[in-house]
Amino acid sequence: MSPQAAPGRIPEKPIPFRQFIVKVHGRCNLACRYCYLYEGPDRGWHGRPAAAAADVLDRTAHRIAEHARDHGLTGVSLVLHGGEPLLAGADTLGRFTDLVRDRVPAGCAVHPTVQTNATLLTGRRMAALARHGIRVGISLDGGLAAHNARRVDRSGRPSWPAASRGARLVADRFPRSYAGILTVVDPALDPLETYDSLLVLRPPALDLLLPHGNWSAPPPRLDRPGTPYGDWLCTVFDRWWGAGRRETRVRLFEECLALLLGLPAATESLGLAPFDAVVIETDGSIEQVDSLKSAYAGAAETGLDVFRHGFDEALRHPGVVARQAGAAALAAECRACPLLTVCGGGHYAHRYRAGHGFANPSVYCADLQRFIHHVAKRLAGQAAPAPRAPARVSPPAPWEGSNP
Repeated sequence: MSPQAAPGRIPEKPIPFRQFIVKVHGRCNLACRYCYLYEGPDRGWHGRPAAAAADVLDRTAHRIAEHARDHGLTGVSLVLHGGEPLLAGADTLGRFTDLVRDRVPAGCAVHPTVQTNATLLTGRRMAALARHGIRVGISLDGGLAAHNARRVDRSGRPSWPAASRGARLVADRFPRSYAGILTVVDPALDPLETYDSLLVLRPPALDLLLPHGNWSAPPPRLDRPGTPYGDWLCTVFDRWWGAGRRETRVRLFEECLALLLGLPAATESLGLAPFDAVVIETDGSIEQVDSLKSAYAGAAETGLDVFRHGFDEALRHPGVVARQAGAAALAAECRACPLLTVCGGGHYAHRYRAGHGFANPSVYCADLQRFIHHVAKRLAGQAAPAPRAPARVSPPAPWEGSNP
């Protein structure tokens, strides 16, 4: 059995992909000291072209349109990614976006976004992106220079001056193209200072992500007592919840609230919604999402490519099947948990343990419990005193059941 497969019921009909993450450029102009993609266990990027060639982009557009037509999709999300995608040039991103729009069936909307570190944003490039209807998501560690000290270029120089200029350019001159800011939670940083500093950059939305780690390679500070990541999120939630007005959308918070209310929500971090994203690498390889590369080398590979295979073949890959199996793919502890429908087992990559695959609780299990219980109490209108932190789930012993 594949180390990504999990026991349980296989869905009778797979959910089609609706999010296409296209690696238009596979290198980065920064050398962030914590980068799981370039500093992690998977070094596959070494053997791939730096940029996607024209024939790769052409074939990718064809395959996206084919998938949209075969499944009657009314909309697809096109995420222009990297590396740093702007290294490919804003005009290249625009031409590829137009190519996808031209090829998808009538009635299928294309929603393009570029995810950038903002250091290469200029007025001319932003004008080109805006002209092609490409929204801009920015990755930062916070809204101050000190927050971004680990985001340096290849000479060790800070990226903050250029990144902050780029972020302010988008906010000031291209607000309609501003998708928001993605920030990875760092419990070493003051949560309120981090959140308030990001608000200064006026993001319409904020994605707060837990750093990629797992039972075999734990994220920072999880070797200490308590729930540092859950505490950090609770503090920011209270600030956001008590603001009296919506200063910005915080995806994690809104989707946790929706799930607690029994409403549908789609996020990798929470809930049981079937996974619907796929990656196209610079050489045309079809892969699962990059977060899996934080687990082990080759974890995201499918053996497929856009030249020889359609995306329906990727839907049949064991790793994708497992991610669309809902509760059936989760560990027994997760299936028995009263928070199952809200937590959903947490992010898939965070469940990995060497020799045991992904059918484990999240390495952030205690932190997620802390956060979800806190949000539930606030939603119920209580003052929400800090609940006692649940005991952290231990990884399974080597002799317990696992996927070989």
